[in-house]
Amino acid sequence: MTGRRFFGTDGIRGRVGVHPITADFVLRLGWAAGRVFARDSGRNRILVGKDTRISGYLFESALQAGIIAAGVDVSLLGPMPTPAIAYLTRTFRAAAGIVISASHNPFDDNGIKFFGADGRKLADAVEAEIEQYLDQDMVTVVSERLGRASRITDAAGRYIEFCKGTLPFGSHLGGLTIVVDCAHGANYHVAPDVLVELGARVHAIGAEPDGLNINRDCGSMHPARLQQEVLARRADLGIAFDGDGDRVIFVDSSGSLVDGDELLYILAAHRSANGGCNGVVGTQMSNYGLELALAELRIPFVRTAVGDRHVIEAMAENQWLLGGESSGHIVCGDLSTTGDGLVAALQVLRALVEAEATLAELRAGITKLPQTMVNVAIGAGQAFAACPKVAAAIASAEARLAGRGRVLLRPSGTEPVVRVMVEGEDAELVRRLAEELAGVVAAQAL
Repeated sequence: MTGRRFFGTDGIRGRVGVHPITADFVLRLGWAAGRVFARDSGRNRILVGKDTRISGYLFESALQAGIIAAGVDVSLLGPMPTPAIAYLTRTFRAAAGIVISASHNPFDDNGIKFFGADGRKLADAVEAEIEQYLDQDMVTVVSERLGRASRITDAAGRYIEFCKGTLPFGSHLGGLTIVVDCAHGANYHVAPDVLVELGARVHAIGAEPDGLNINRDCGSMHPARLQQEVLARRADLGIAFDGDGDRVIFVDSSGSLVDGDELLYILAAHRSANGGCNGVVGTQMSNYGLELALAELRIPFVRTAVGDRHVIEAMAENQWLLGGESSGHIVCGDLSTTGDGLVAALQVLRALVEAEATLAELRAGITKLPQTMVNVAIGAGQAFAACPKVAAAIASAEARLAGRGRVLLRPSGTEPVVRVMVEGEDAELVRRLAEELAGVVAAQAL
């Protein structure tokens, strides 16, 4: 649905203190959401959780006030992974769940994401309805109809038990030494406990949030320290999440990264060998090597636009249960309604244990083509793709790849950048083409 001014591919996101990520806007957003999710009979409840950014306190209070002013109850979850809020929204039979998070972005960004009562991202029409209320005067309900606030104190424990329950009864990770990097984010008090309770020997890093260090030189976006720790501790593997816990990547015992494409392959291969995998959904950014590896297993594969919403829609359309992105945003549709880094990690560990294999052995079935991506800063609304010089540069790059690779330019849905991606068999050629094309795009953005 077109015409939405504030909602992007994953909620509303931006720099703290810059419209719309301001206290007054978020207050009105809470009120607008309360109006949309309010019902005539009975008192409804909206759950509100957040990651570990210092600005979460500010926006939690603003949302809470707006929702209460609309006559809806609020239950505060505190710092919790985004997928946990989706799960808890369903289990508490809440009208909606709201996440205060900017995911993998730095601490001075923040955002608001919504889940419906079913634990899924909102439809475009519902987001548009919320935006319509933002244009109205904010009117507080009469005092006897004001919402009430409460805090759910056992939220982490509930989610921990859910995660462990996604493994078959009796599953055990005994014998595995795992380094887990929580990105100083929302998984800091969840993921290590899950792994320890399943029997693994766990060394946690990135598990001391101070409000300012989320995603800073750690987590799935910055895995260098995790690689070092895995080697130093002679661990079997490492696991890294992003700040809000919906992404995951691995590191094998040699310190090599295992990204979302490789994890999808491992999960698909394991499912194929144990009852079948009827198909996998990837995105425009998925490595061509994943497509080739799945074809070897006779597993169908389709691509969507980038974003978990598009992946989930394609999964539903095809009635498939597995999909994800190279970034490590992986959806196991039979276990969760959204991308869940911890649930995906547990499924990979299950595959490793049941196959009695190492992570390096499990990933051996996929050979990724060299891929280079360059982010180019752009101004809002710039139609770079329609520029003749950019179109000519794309055509030239594709000709030089000679049918043995691909070129993709995609505006980010969460940052003011264009992602310039080139993929092919020759790594040096791929790198040069990506840099040249990024230079052309950057020149048009000036």
